[in-house]
Amino acid sequence: MAIDARDAAEFYGTALGRLTASLVRQKLLGLWPDCAGMSIMGLGYAGPYLQIWREQAARSIAVLPQQMGAAAWPAGRANLACAAEEDALPFPDLMFDRILLVHGLEHAETARRCLREVWRLLKDDGRLIIVAPNRRGMWAYAESTPFGHGQPYSEGQLARTLNSLFFRVEKQEPTLFAPPLNWRPNLRAFTLWEQAGKAVAPQFAGLTITEATKDILGVMPLRRRTSGRRVLVDAG
Repeated sequence: MAIDARDAAEFYGTALGRLTASLVRQKLLGLWPDCAGMSIMGLGYAGPYLQIWREQAARSIAVLPQQMGAAAWPAGRANLACAAEEDALPFPDLMFDRILLVHGLEHAETARRCLREVWRLLKDDGRLIIVAPNRRGMWAYAESTPFGHGQPYSEGQLARTLNSLFFRVEKQEPTLFAPPLNWRPNLRAFTLWEQAGKAVAPQFAGLTITEATKDILGVMPLRRRTSGRRVLVDAG
């Protein structure tokens, strides 16, 4: 079941939510440090993260799935958000240089259809980032957070799903090792949890951040001759 946009906003208004957003934003900036002049779409509940490129990007759009409900973004400025069916987004092919999928894939009614739509909208040299709850981590089962709802993924499951839909996984990074508790001692140790978790038990991270590109060669038809005829063969 998808989270409600109001519930997500409430979480990001807490101390735990602010620390979580800050940590994940650092990881995202490490992957995409410069998006000047690009078109970026955030799909899911992406506002807390999409804002890091708002000033440098030529176009930034936040799209919330209809089952999540509408939410304005950015706060206090002209609205750049809309609600739409996640597998029938109202944009032309090859529109975006970057697509960020957060609080999206795990809540999608049909994950494969959602990713096919992302593939359609992403430019051939574009890049996708998916932030998804890790099946082995505590956050996937913490219903007090937006990550504790929907379908969690292991790194392998997510990679196989992307590969089957003609994406190429470029990088996967585990992150968010602190327990999902809005408890002051836990919040104070947030950075320590992150350092220790990476070193000791990366498989139990709360989230997996996956960067992928389009596998154009995987869908290009190859020509070969068979009995004097030309046959198209799908390279995938």
